[in-house]
Amino acid sequence: MSRLKLLGNNIKKYRKSKGYRQLDLAVALDLSEDYICRIENGIKYLSLRKLFKLADILEVKMTDLIDFD
Repeated sequence: MSRLKLLGNNIKKYRKSKGYRQLDLAVALDLSEDYICRIENGIKYLSLRKLFKLADILEVKMTDLIDFD
């Protein structure tokens, strides 16, 4: 599995654990809901700036998002 897909899986896992919808993240990150879906499916990239903001929103460490073990 690609690292991009693994990142998307982690984002999805933490999003769901917080009870957020894709729309909630989309609004908070100023992105479309479709773009969040594509990120979670490993199709689209997320800028580093947005990735830091996402970690803050999900209240996780950046390393939690990029831990692929």
